[in-house]
Amino acid sequence: MPRWFALVVAVVAADTTLWWLDGTRGWTLAAYALIVAITMTAMNRLPFVAFLAALALALFTGGSLALLICTGFQAGHRISARRDVVLTAGALCVYVCVLLLAIQRSPDEAEPWISLARVVVLTALPLLAGRYLAQEREHLRRERALIAEQERLRERLRIAQDMHDSLGHLLSLVSVQAAALEVGSLPPAQQRAVGGLAGNARAAAAELHSVVNALRSHDAPGLDDIDDLIARSRAAGATVTIESSGEAVPLTDPRASHAAYRVVQEGLTNAVKHASGLPVAVSLDWQPDALLVSVANALPRHRPSSPGGSGLQGLTERVAEAGGLLRIHPGPREFRLVAMLPLVPVLAGAAT
Repeated sequence: MPRWFALVVAVVAADTTLWWLDGTRGWTLAAYALIVAITMTAMNRLPFVAFLAALALALFTGGSLALLICTGFQAGHRISARRDVVLTAGALCVYVCVLLLAIQRSPDEAEPWISLARVVVLTALPLLAGRYLAQEREHLRRERALIAEQERLRERLRIAQDMHDSLGHLLSLVSVQAAALEVGSLPPAQQRAVGGLAGNARAAAAELHSVVNALRSHDAPGLDDIDDLIARSRAAGATVTIESSGEAVPLTDPRASHAAYRVVQEGLTNAVKHASGLPVAVSLDWQPDALLVSVANALPRHRPSSPGGSGLQGLTERVAEAGGLLRIHPGPREFRLVAMLPLVPVLAGAAT
């Protein structure tokens, strides 16, 4: 709030001083300062109305330079619909036309160039700067949302795997021990109790297995969802191309299909984190017995660290579970992920 108040005071003081230097005094100058202050105050809530008021004041006074810059920047920053573009462009056209009419009546031949330069510097440039910064902010917001979504999915899958490995193992041990007691020399009442315990342990293990599978497979994306993943990355501002070669066949093993999706997702995530704005190439190469998935992105000249981390380690394990292989190629100018996934589930089972 203090910064905003200081900005309003600075703009009012600058434009009022310019008009005072032109010889304006008294109540006219005070009314002008009040109008400038009201326009600046309304700039956040009504940016386009404030911009129109600034253009009108500029035509009337021949000044209002600081007010034009501030309101133009805010209007460009708030453009979000075609109506806003039409309104702003129409206001600029009217402003330029009125200036040209005034220039035609002026005997000074150098004035047209000065006036047109003023239009560019005081209106067009602030509008473009505001629009550019707004687009950059939206681009960063979408990137953060995409990365957060991918991290959330990765964490959910990690929790599901931990539950399956730890709790499933313990319940299996309880079931085996209860079954051993069940066949031992125990009184009938205790045998029935142990039998119930073994049955409950097996039921709990089966329930845990089904819940974990539901958690892991709920909305679990696969090969068919890669196009949507790339579309979301493009909407976030990434430059992604995809190529497919060979005769495409469906992956009958859901683990391989999901692993292919994760390879592309991890490659896009690394590109967003470590090489934002640089092109990314996704390749699907169908071989007679395997699918080769490749994600490559160019690397910036100066980067703080090499791409990769725990996400790549988990991805390697996921590809291996599907019977495939993952290779990471960190080059000086390009980072590439290449995964080979078998087309036949039997091969995946044999490999594991």
